[in-house]
Amino acid sequence: MTEYFDSLETRSADERETALFAALPEQVALAQADAPAFGRLLAGVDPATVTDRAALARLPVTRKSELIDAQQADPPFASLIATPKSELRRVFASPGPIYDPEGWDNDWWRVARALFAAGFRRGELMHNAFSYHFTPGGVMFETGAHALGCPVFPAGVGNTEQQARAVADLRPAGYGGTPSFLRIILEKAEEMGLDHSSLTKACVSGEALLPPLRQGLKDLGVEVTQCYATADLGLIAYESPARQGLIVDEGVIVEIVRPGTGDPVPDGEVGEVVVTSFNPDYPLIRFATGDLSAVLAGQSPCGRTNLRLKGWMGRADQTTKVKGMFIHPRQIAELTKRHAEIGRVRLVVTRDGESDALTLMVESAVAQPGLAAAIQDSFHSLCKLKTTVAFDTPGNLPNDGIVIHDKRA
Repeated sequence: MTEYFDSLETRSADERETALFAALPEQVALAQADAPAFGRLLAGVDPATVTDRAALARLPVTRKSELIDAQQADPPFASLIATPKSELRRVFASPGPIYDPEGWDNDWWRVARALFAAGFRRGELMHNAFSYHFTPGGVMFETGAHALGCPVFPAGVGNTEQQARAVADLRPAGYGGTPSFLRIILEKAEEMGLDHSSLTKACVSGEALLPPLRQGLKDLGVEVTQCYATADLGLIAYESPARQGLIVDEGVIVEIVRPGTGDPVPDGEVGEVVVTSFNPDYPLIRFATGDLSAVLAGQSPCGRTNLRLKGWMGRADQTTKVKGMFIHPRQIAELTKRHAEIGRVRLVVTRDGESDALTLMVESAVAQPGLAAAIQDSFHSLCKLKTTVAFDTPGNLPNDGIVIHDKRA
């Protein structure tokens, strides 16, 4: 029994980077030619020049947060897909609504890799408790399981007693779904006196897997790994048996950028997850997920060599409204570009009596004369609001990706 899904997982970092960026120009060209929105967005870009991370970082970002309005203005997919609707396999609707395509390729969402890392092997039945209605979670895990040769019980959500009974009767080897619902099923089986001992592994997603929940499931006999996937991108990263961070999938390029911008941050710094996919049907180039994470240093002890993410660390869209004016993370990022003397910044929004109050926390090695006033002027120019500036020493502000901290009740 092999320990890895394929040899891609253990190639050197240089081999991986070379292969991904050798393939990227063709994907950029495909997006330009076949997805009209990307044709407009990437107009003037020579695909042959997009051969490294620096060149990729110069391309514009497409934000998931803008998809709802874009799809309403240009239904159903905002002209971001490269395959005609008539040639798709399925179409899904996620909350918003956001409409997502599925093509015909085997394991189109690439979830098989995550299931394999969770311990699923050919012939083992998976109890699939993701929804099959409207959203693609159920299909994502089912097609991944089928790619491994695993049969699937399409349980969906709800009907807890029937779910517990099915586990006892069908004796699945593993579970796919949210971790909280797995616990509900297992506790119901315990309450009903039903045997759930066949279920020893799970690959979960869709919500945070906090340590107490993971331990609670282990106490009930199930070893749990998690994966990070979205309806538009498919698998982004997955947990291995080492359970030390989420390993980036081999079919995407992941960048971590400063929230509100497309500017990559240094490894280890928290920022927004931006993904470039090699999917020919939905060729998302620099797609900003709205999720915060950071790159973990080093390589996974399991032997897989791709980048590792710390996991989900919050939302990148920290837009807030103050005195009737919206303040966006990109405005704060623009401010930092105007002042080379400053490092990390954080805008803190509080209440002072009946009014909103703004304090801009600024890291700077030297509080130069006039710098506070210059920063205040830049802030007013960008945001049309006044702020107090408070200086801090470099490295003192938390590395959590928060650019706008709204402390108002």
